[in-house]
Amino acid sequence: MEIGRGKSGRRAYALDEIGIVPSRRTRRPEDVSIAWQIDAYRFELPLVTAPMDSVVSPATAIAIGKLGGLAVLDIEGVWTRYDDPEPLLQEMATLDDATATARLQQIYAEPIKDELIGQRISEIKAAGVTIAARLSPQRTLRYHKAVIDAGTDFVVIRGTTVSAEHVSSQAEPLNLKHFIYELDVPVIVGGCATYTAALHLMRTGAAGVLVGFGGGSGQTTAAVLGVKVPMATAVADVAAARREYLDESGGRYVHVIADGGMTRSGDIAKALAIGADAVMVGSPIARAAEAPGRGYHWGSEAHHPELPRGDRLRVGTVGTLEQILHGPSTVADGSMNLMGALRRTMATSGYSDLKEFQRVEVTIAPGAPVVPGGPAAQSR
Repeated sequence: MEIGRGKSGRRAYALDEIGIVPSRRTRRPEDVSIAWQIDAYRFELPLVTAPMDSVVSPATAIAIGKLGGLAVLDIEGVWTRYDDPEPLLQEMATLDDATATARLQQIYAEPIKDELIGQRISEIKAAGVTIAARLSPQRTLRYHKAVIDAGTDFVVIRGTTVSAEHVSSQAEPLNLKHFIYELDVPVIVGGCATYTAALHLMRTGAAGVLVGFGGGSGQTTAAVLGVKVPMATAVADVAAARREYLDESGGRYVHVIADGGMTRSGDIAKALAIGADAVMVGSPIARAAEAPGRGYHWGSEAHHPELPRGDRLRVGTVGTLEQILHGPSTVADGSMNLMGALRRTMATSGYSDLKEFQRVEVTIAPGAPVVPGGPAAQSR
């Protein structure tokens, strides 16, 4: 589409502009499987938690694993900087908006401690659940050995934008292709939002690719950097790259994980319908009674030492982790019983598993309304 005489751009779509079309066949929700397998690991839910201190602590990582999902602990968060971060998490929930960013920057200036990396991962592993550990591209080379030695099952390299080719005049860049092939654990890497970028990341040997810019609720990347690709189009483009790479590699399947904007159960269903294999969820889990954020939500972008690109949001508390994932729901805004809603969507569409569900028909409904004050409105 022509933006002006000197520039054109492609029309892209957000999840709010997409609708799932019911089919002639329906099923019982109880007969639907939403299980997901990546590498040698099977999960009963296609759900990966966002690696945010407001979402994942060792305790919530264990709980989420037992409920069927995959928790990702932020190795650059407070749990690896402080022996006891609970008083700081309590303080973060009491800060006023005017001072929150500056105080977060102070808290996260504390150095990361290798011994705490091992302690936190070992604590989660001892509970018998699968664990993933997140590192930023800038710190992967420094801390990956401590993470792997501690026994993590997955390494997640997650940043605002991650590329297979990073050019730097000041430091030796992380060569993802060499790095991933040398590791003995599967790697999930992202974010990316285009066909070409995703294809390059898949060629590094990654087991999964994150679609998005490493955030969602509270992220201000679009305002600060001007970087934005609506999620529906991004997922569809990366899913197309997955098909291309499957042929190119002779059958190697790389999982596509939608990362950002998964604020309601309908968002999760639509991301999977468009082509994602799983979703990375943050703010809905931050609303759990057990969440370490105590009703507040923030990501690593919120405390960047030089250019913060996120806010600390008040999201409130709506129920327990089990209620948010499996119900029963006490609200009608799609913020609870996320997995039950997904089963019902698939049952209404006539599909029995996630791979089949990716073939569901969708429609484009530009300008779909957002519930005032709801989770979707808060993510903007």
